[in-house]
Amino acid sequence: MYIEPFGVEQWMNEWETKVITNLAETCVDSLSAGALLDLSGRREEITRQMMDLRLSYGDILGSEELLGAIASIYESAKLENVIVMNGGSAANFIAMFTLIEPEDEVICVYPTYQQLYSIPRAFGASVKLLRLRYENSFLPDIAELKKLVTPKTKMIIINNSNNPTGSLMTDAMLKDTIQVAESVGAWLYCDEAYRLLAHDGVCASSVADMYEKGIVSSSLSKNFSLAGLRLGWLVGPRDFIKEVTNRRDYTTISCGRIDDLLGRVAIQCKEKILSRNLGIIRACANVLDEWVKSEPCIHYVKPKSGTTAFLQYDYDISSEDFCLRLIERDGTFLLPGVCFGPEFDRFLRIGYSYEPQALKTGLGKVSDFLRELEKGR
Repeated sequence: MYIEPFGVEQWMNEWETKVITNLAETCVDSLSAGALLDLSGRREEITRQMMDLRLSYGDILGSEELLGAIASIYESAKLENVIVMNGGSAANFIAMFTLIEPEDEVICVYPTYQQLYSIPRAFGASVKLLRLRYENSFLPDIAELKKLVTPKTKMIIINNSNNPTGSLMTDAMLKDTIQVAESVGAWLYCDEAYRLLAHDGVCASSVADMYEKGIVSSSLSKNFSLAGLRLGWLVGPRDFIKEVTNRRDYTTISCGRIDDLLGRVAIQCKEKILSRNLGIIRACANVLDEWVKSEPCIHYVKPKSGTTAFLQYDYDISSEDFCLRLIERDGTFLLPGVCFGPEFDRFLRIGYSYEPQALKTGLGKVSDFLRELEKGR
């Protein structure tokens, strides 16, 4: 079975550990294990629990405490609506593995995380791309979606908030999308890895709470700054979760007892973590916005959620050459837009959510490179 090379991940794997200034990181400044325990206010208690924890497989499907904690993030989810996996990427994969068959018809927003359309293609589905356009603030055009759906449409896939653009679908737009899905009986699948990181603190509702055929994926990686725990999940209808469980037996024994314990701790102090993360995001988003305003050849749709933005530039250079020359120049790291598809070859994805002064330093290095490009015009 052929599957397309994963552009973003291959670029990150090649360069992420070799650079000096990383402007491509998509997590909010990652928490250490100690910082998580301090936020919980139970450092000594949890440390003792970890020291006494037998490193067996543990609860195969995840502890009831963890499943309950995840369910608490949603308005209507119960334990039987949740299944845990080794990260959000594994959750996305097994959901597609459960539902998508050869010759199914799938509609997916674009650009987005490549998994969401490349996996259905690899399974033999016919994938239609719903282009998110700069002039439409990188939001889905519902009229265009209505033209794409047919009675054969099995699944509509969205990403809210969107990676790489930072666009955020409102509840009204989600309801419009659900109406389109309902009209043909399609599943609506939403990658919600960044949903809790709306910059104004007003998150969109979860698709899992809005539609009887709604399925969502998420994880501890982005919202909770804990990518190293490798804990993700799906939330959806009970019968769907049962089918996922059948397939999970072939891919995943368990997600690790330490991950399970610390995952429970993280979700139990969700408000503290989100307050910390949104403080970082807002400060850094302001830094990025001021920088974009100062660079006449850089344009963007200001992100409303998440940790990434999609920068468009006016220079006659491919995004891959742009990023390679920037690395060679002084070790500064951005992600070329071509990783999301050839249509985006004059874009750059930036991850901006860490220490504001470090972001200013990195953006200053990009500005120095832009001055060199201007001299060469």
